[in-house]
Amino acid sequence: MFKAFLSLSLIFTIFFVSCQKDTSGNPDPLPPSEALYFPPTSGTDWQTTTPASLGWNEALIPDLYTYLQSKGTKGFIVLKNGKIVIEKYFGTFTADSNWYWASAGKTATAFLVGIAQQEGLLNINNKTSQYIGTGWTSLPLAKENLITVRHQLTMATGLDDGVPDVDCTLPSCMIYKADAGTRWAYHNAPYTILDKVVENASGQSYNAYFQAKIKDKIGMNGLWLPSGYNNVYYSTPRSMARFGLLMLNKGKWNTTAVLSDSNYFNAQVNSSQTINNSYGYLTWLNGKSSHMLPTTQFVFNGTLILNAPEDMYAALGKNDQKIYVVPSQNIVVIRMGNSAGNVQLAVSSFDSELWGKLKPIIGY
Repeated sequence: MFKAFLSLSLIFTIFFVSCQKDTSGNPDPLPPSEALYFPPTSGTDWQTTTPASLGWNEALIPDLYTYLQSKGTKGFIVLKNGKIVIEKYFGTFTADSNWYWASAGKTATAFLVGIAQQEGLLNINNKTSQYIGTGWTSLPLAKENLITVRHQLTMATGLDDGVPDVDCTLPSCMIYKADAGTRWAYHNAPYTILDKVVENASGQSYNAYFQAKIKDKIGMNGLWLPSGYNNVYYSTPRSMARFGLLMLNKGKWNTTAVLSDSNYFNAQVNSSQTINNSYGYLTWLNGKSSHMLPTTQFVFNGTLILNAPEDMYAALGKNDQKIYVVPSQNIVVIRMGNSAGNVQLAVSSFDSELWGKLKPIIGY
């Protein structure tokens, strides 16, 4: 009787365990404690968790705050599994304050272009002039027609970034430097023209299309506002964090596919060309063997951001506006504020310094 009982118990145990396994051939799903949380798309509710519950080094967080304040930070958020672990505001800046994303908005634009392609409104392999007409540059037509939407996404248009005003989108400012696809250069103007590409392809204003396809679906606030030739997004830090969470979940907000084209998303967060391995579709990539930086044509050996996880990808903006996404850790980090130092470009020494502070706290 006792042996029979043990046999039945063993059979039951094996059956129970086998029922818990994912039979699809995929890795076992994350336990509930590690599944991503998504805040409601309306209201201010957002679940939090404590650093201590994650095994983080809480004793180092006051020093992090001191450092952030000394670097002109206004808002700082760290999400783990979608929940807020750290949220800190400095001076008169609050959770309801709005600030500019600067070039961190480029990553959101690339995401929106992916949606437009998914809807059949455009094809990134088509020439840009197909959507905005010819004569948008000063190039001979044959050279202008080499430039595709993909080249705009990858900073490989070949247009001269040595012009007096790299933001200028007038044809007279769009000067030939090299054939499209043969030269990488961080150049604002060809990027900005993507807004017009999306508007003409969708038949809507850029703000309206962005609101319908991204903003409303994930509960963001904010607005694209003109600033000279540029089009700059403004929002609260939490709205920036919402977009970071969307990127962490590969284009899905909870179970809603905002961008369902997984091939496009994967292309956005991987090397988009062979000249600058650390650049995807308007998205910076860490952990590559080499990288290039804005305003230079040098190829530097090594990873883009020291101290940061190798699988991190990021939306980086002037004066240190940051969205860092770390899939291996299920972490999103947001920083808004004034310039943290002398360098005002998208990539700065602040990136590595900040991750030097975060690394011993998180313990990755």
